[in-house]
Amino acid sequence: MNSIVKTDFKFTNQVSKYSGKVRDVYNINNELLVMVASDRLSAFDIVLPRGIPFKGQILNQIASKMLNATSHIIPNWLQSTPDPNVSIGSICEPFKIEMVIRGYLAGHAARLYNSGKRLICGIKMPDGMIENDKFPHPIITPTTKALDGSHDEDISKDDILKTNIVSKEDYFKLENYTLKLFEEGSKIAHNQGLILVDTKYEFGKNLNGEIILIDEIHTPDSSRYFYLDTYKKLQDLKSPQRQLSKEFVRQWLINNGFQGKKGQEIPKMNDDYINGVSERYIELYEKITGTPFVKADIFNISKRIERNVEAYLKSR
Repeated sequence: MNSIVKTDFKFTNQVSKYSGKVRDVYNINNELLVMVASDRLSAFDIVLPRGIPFKGQILNQIASKMLNATSHIIPNWLQSTPDPNVSIGSICEPFKIEMVIRGYLAGHAARLYNSGKRLICGIKMPDGMIENDKFPHPIITPTTKALDGSHDEDISKDDILKTNIVSKEDYFKLENYTLKLFEEGSKIAHNQGLILVDTKYEFGKNLNGEIILIDEIHTPDSSRYFYLDTYKKLQDLKSPQRQLSKEFVRQWLINNGFQGKKGQEIPKMNDDYINGVSERYIELYEKITGTPFVKADIFNISKRIERNVEAYLKSR
């Protein structure tokens, strides 16, 4: 009962519900979206069997802070956060791609590079790099947006424009916003003694046809951070970087023989491990935001969410 992994609310004027890997999204009267950040944990596009206490609250509150901190660059969907696990905002039509931007050779890009490949999403990566090196300039490596929970796929700008997934005019706007958001996110991270390594942004058009920023930004689920003070020393030693992201979960799974491949069993996550992951997420929150984490009441999370959301809807 100290985490929330499934929701089934019936809010006033609710039209529909969509469940993603981590968030459940409720359509209210085709005007608002109520986005509930659950405590589900996903890795390798698989939702793991146990929830992580406070994870939803952490992601929701980081995203809210970051959306507010970047609203001068692009308007966003957020209107209110009436509950620690809930964001409410404008309904919109999402673009069918996610804009991934990479400042460093890490994660998926590094795995491709280490396998001998030099192209990612049609972009040539320089020869002679080692894992976690900084790119000469940030590269944008879009992915298709999987609506059914399956794996997002890399796609090049040329293919996006050729297939008209996004119009040329809109795509170049998305590129421009992505670069500006990454620059701002990097400044925010630097002020916290961190390096924003890579991240993703999602965009949509609101009912007025205006491009807005949607979903979450700069959270440890959507972004990777390195520690600024040890980056150069560790890179000179060709040692792994200290990082803030959910990569530590992926590494634990890999070390226990699981990468989401067919026939592999998810390793058992005991209470000690679950509590350890929760503590790590709290550490991420405090480091990224520079503020202490205040735990919400988790006695009955569903009742709390229902009460707070209904109060907000009634007050409009």
